Amino acid sequence: MTTTEKRTLGITEIKEYLPHRYPLLLVDRVLDVEVGKRITAIKNVTVNEEFFNGHFPHQPVMPGVLMIEAMAQTAAILSFMTMDVKPDENSVVYFVGIDNARFKRPVGPGDQLVMDVEILRVSRGIWKYKATASVDGKVAVEGELMCTIRANEKAAEQ
Repeated sequence: MTTTEKRTLGITEIKEYLPHRYPLLLVDRVLDVEVGKRITAIKNVTVNEEFFNGHFPHQPVMPGVLMIEAMAQTAAILSFMTMDVKPDENSVVYFVGIDNARFKRPVGPGDQLVMDVEILRVSRGIWKYKATASVDGKVAVEGELMCTIRANEKAAEQ
C-alpha cells in the first residue's frame, strides 16, 4: 500500500491488526488511513460498557486510561499497516510511555470517541505518535504515545 492510498477498516479487518478482544478491543472502525503518516478511528461508547458498572454508576465516565488505550490501539493499527504486516501470535505491541497527556472533557455513554494519531518518528524500534481523541469536535484527551513491537517471549520459548 502506498502512503497516499487511503482506506477504511471494519471490525473484522481491525481484528486482523489487533490481538485485543472484548472487553478490551477499543477501536470500532478506522475511518481513514494514510499509511506511514496518520490514522483516524472511532470508538462508539455505549452504556453497556463493563467499566460503567463501577466508573461511576451515578455519573458514567469512560476511564482516562481506556481513552489512552484506545489511542494506543489505533496507533498499533497504523504501525502494522505502515510495516505492511499483520501481527501473529509471535507479535506483541507494548505501550512504553506517554508524554504531555491532558484530559480535557469527560466521555460518557452515547459519545463517539474520534481518535486521530500521527506518526512523529520511529527510532530504534520505538514508535512515537501525536494522539488526540475528540467528541463532537472537542478534544477529550491528547498526548504523545510511545510503543514498540516485539516478539512474544512465550511463543519464542516454544
